[in-house]
Amino acid sequence: MRSALVQALVGVVAVSALTVPHSVEKRLKLIDLAQFGSFPTISPEKAHADAAKVKGPLASDGPQYTGGKIGTTNKAPSAGDDAVTAAADGTCDRNNPAVRFEWRNYSADDKKAFVDGIKCLMGKPSSGGFQGSQSRYEDLVSVHQQLTPSIHQRAVFLPWHRYYVSVFESLMREECGFNRAFPWWDETLDSGKFAQSDIFTDAYFGPLPGKTSDGQGTCIESGAFAGLTLHIGPGSGFSDHCLARAVDESLTATVSSQFVQDCNSRTSYDDMRGCQELGPHAYGHNGVGAVMAEVQASPGDPVFFLHHLFVDHSFRIWQNADASRTTTINGCADGNNPCAPITMDYVLHSNGLRPNTTVGNVMDTLGGYLCYRYDY
Repeated sequence: MRSALVQALVGVVAVSALTVPHSVEKRLKLIDLAQFGSFPTISPEKAHADAAKVKGPLASDGPQYTGGKIGTTNKAPSAGDDAVTAAADGTCDRNNPAVRFEWRNYSADDKKAFVDGIKCLMGKPSSGGFQGSQSRYEDLVSVHQQLTPSIHQRAVFLPWHRYYVSVFESLMREECGFNRAFPWWDETLDSGKFAQSDIFTDAYFGPLPGKTSDGQGTCIESGAFAGLTLHIGPGSGFSDHCLARAVDESLTATVSSQFVQDCNSRTSYDDMRGCQELGPHAYGHNGVGAVMAEVQASPGDPVFFLHHLFVDHSFRIWQNADASRTTTINGCADGNNPCAPITMDYVLHSNGLRPNTTVGNVMDTLGGYLCYRYDY
């Protein structure tokens, strides 16, 4: 069952609309994309056709942040260490949670600190017990690789990845001293032009090159993660390979506000989850391409976490439309037929990287286990 599900998840990456000119290819370190595969998708046309009619815009997150860009002192207004500590203590002041700021509202100093925090995790030795891992960061990658069959294409997808991002955040704060507000990336603002975002510059995550003329990806050799060797993946394997990307802007163009809204128009949690997972989430992964398009070990590309912060933002916006959406869930907990229904007591785990919790604890981002909202 496990191998069948993994095979279903890993397909063939779509043909890129952008290519690296042949004259440039000789100067690049290239990698075969066939080993990475891709995430399964639904078409935006189907999502739109199946969308429920919604009166007016969907709910946003609030209160709306109106303070401009965060200053270089960088404790975000009403989003400092107190809110982070409160969540760790199991309490949350719902009127003063931590705020996750969109990348454009993040100062250059914050952006550098965030990237440096990730590099810090990459520079720490593995804690042990995580197959293939050679760093604290790769402990995270290992967890995702090993749990892939149980966390994709089933109801736990959104709560588990919310928990997973919180595990990443806790490692950044507790082991690398990261003390800023957390960022998120509104990919809809870069729809069709991901490569133009300053995320993908040498100051931060490095470039986002297109496929070569013969369909290969490019190893990232500039930026904060230049020359990075990954030891986990592709797939369930453990073969050393470079951090590679191969953008397809025809796929990133589908990561639009309309697609997000069409998915969030669903009133059933599991209908929304399926649409988001196979829709904007999948197209974001496949659009960046190469390592990010590989289902099991995609966290090997650190932009994975900015992407999943975007996915979590969409989830929270859906929840904001109805308070009951933080206290109920539906869908399948496993791949059996008939399946066992998921419940709020379903246990979320990270193979011992951090303590287990439950779906119920993460459904409300202001519920005490977590304590955050987004800036819009």
